[in-house]
Amino acid sequence: MKPRDVVINEKSELWIFGYGSLVWKPDFAYKRSKVGCIKGYKRRFWHGDDFYRGDKENPGRVATLVEDQEACTWGVAYEVTDSQIEESLQYLNMREVVLGGYITEMVEFIPKEKGEGALLALVYIATSDNPIYLGPASDKEIAAQIAICRGNTGHNIEYLVRLAEFMRLYCPEVEDEHLFSIEAAVLNIFHHCGGIKPPDQKCLLMGAS
Repeated sequence: MKPRDVVINEKSELWIFGYGSLVWKPDFAYKRSKVGCIKGYKRRFWHGDDFYRGDKENPGRVATLVEDQEACTWGVAYEVTDSQIEESLQYLNMREVVLGGYITEMVEFIPKEKGEGALLALVYIATSDNPIYLGPASDKEIAAQIAICRGNTGHNIEYLVRLAEFMRLYCPEVEDEHLFSIEAAVLNIFHHCGGIKPPDQKCLLMGAS
């Protein structure tokens, strides 16, 4: 099913699912949150970011969702109610749609907590027809790009590391091979540069070759 922009009718509550920076930095008011997953999608660092974690010359790499019936993606769902709904959607429209290039879709969210039923949640997805969509690349190529990119919110590495930290802390039983392989490749680049220190572009690119 191709993602599409979702029209939110008047509701008293709404769940919003985050799988990238939203897991640690929602920046909108919400009633409660739940860790869990959505099925039928895999998280991939295939979307470009020329504002938050990169710029026009060196776009960063951030997560989007790619359809895969055998996969599931872990993250956080936030419940917003009443006036929070309009406020959060206005904020996220600017953050994710206008500046991020994402569109919306409704998905089934399955809470990690046993005994809790599935919920319908809004999610933001970047597709291949987006102008800043970067598409597939090897772990080393993605790591090399992440290692040298910085945007208005900070370094692209922070985005990667914080997402990996979330997975280890809240979903320790889940092996996110794509995420952890890129993280390992970034750390390997810095290892070849003589340890963790402010990125030097020439050294980073050599380490990724």
